[in-house]
Amino acid sequence: MSAATIQLMTVEEFLALPDDGKRRWLHNGELREEGITTRNRFHSASVAHICGELYIWLRKQQAPRGEIVCGEAGVRFDGDAGSVYGVDAAYISPEVAAQQTDATTMIDGVPSLIVEILSPSTVIENLDEKIDVYLRAGVPLIWIIDPHRRTVTIHRPNEEPEFVNQKQDLSGGSVLPGFSVPVINLFQ
Repeated sequence: MSAATIQLMTVEEFLALPDDGKRRWLHNGELREEGITTRNRFHSASVAHICGELYIWLRKQQAPRGEIVCGEAGVRFDGDAGSVYGVDAAYISPEVAAQQTDATTMIDGVPSLIVEILSPSTVIENLDEKIDVYLRAGVPLIWIIDPHRRTVTIHRPNEEPEFVNQKQDLSGGSVLPGFSVPVINLFQ
């Protein structure tokens, strides 16, 4: 499709789309979608497990703690008014959480952590594009969780991806100080 035939949409138009089960995001005003998002139980369980582990970590932090969101939480990065991305889970710092208002239904700003969980309908090219966008936006830590292979790929700005398997621990490093969990816990 040529650039001349692409119809761009605003964030407001994007947010007005019906909730018909399709996984959608807005990239520079261009609507992107991946079929029906009937999540399989492995994907759903992984979301629950990672959010549970993050919540345990969060409760141990001193106030203000920030916030954990999940379930296709909408993220609009600073200065990127034409793009909205749905993420499986995210941690937003106390500073970003404090900037949110009751008027917005999505995160405005850069999360400290974004978690994407692979499902059978994941299109790798779309995932790669999202990772690139997240890194350019300044997300300091991205976890790509693969429930089928029981692995996590870790992305950080200006670093090579790191890979951990079910026999290793997943650490939050300097982004989530003190966070560490055996990778196998994300799948059982």
